[in-house]
Amino acid sequence: MTDFDKEVNYCCELLKQGKVIIYPTDTIWGIGCDATNQKAVDKVFAVKDRTKGKSLIVLVDSIDMLKDYVENFPLVAPDIIKAAKNPLSIIYSESKGLAKNVSADKTICIRVVDNDFCKALIKKLGRPITSTSANFAGDTAPSIYAEISEQIKNKVDYVVQLYHDVLTKPKPSTIIRLYEDNSFEIIRQ
Repeated sequence: MTDFDKEVNYCCELLKQGKVIIYPTDTIWGIGCDATNQKAVDKVFAVKDRTKGKSLIVLVDSIDMLKDYVENFPLVAPDIIKAAKNPLSIIYSESKGLAKNVSADKTICIRVVDNDFCKALIKKLGRPITSTSANFAGDTAPSIYAEISEQIKNKVDYVVQLYHDVLTKPKPSTIIRLYEDNSFEIIRQ
């Protein structure tokens, strides 16, 4: 078994137990948990010292998984996702099957992730995971592992032991709001 597989398996077990991890995504290093576990989501807010009532981004491994967590799934969503050249987070009108505290209102921001580790972890878990930058609320988001503070690392249950030497700074995701009538607006480009 490779180190990659060992990390995926270990992190999956931690997430099933309601634990919180720091892990690489296709944009930044994130703090995450099982997005269907309300107590685990509360822990993410506590780690970040973040006010409850703010929304978290949710990551899924595929369009098929995405459909399972969006109420009244917009038919144009798969085409928009496939056409995106950069990571794309989409705000949908309403979620289903996720922890209620993941979102501050009925809307939910979800990204189909394009990172090998993240994708493998979500697929193995069989459920979405939360993603929020690996920093305290109000601090600058770390784009590479070396920028994550020791204080934040010490507040989570585990830090993924891969990709620590990657120095390429990823782009933040584009965020759009997609409506049920298939119209959309760009929130962040």
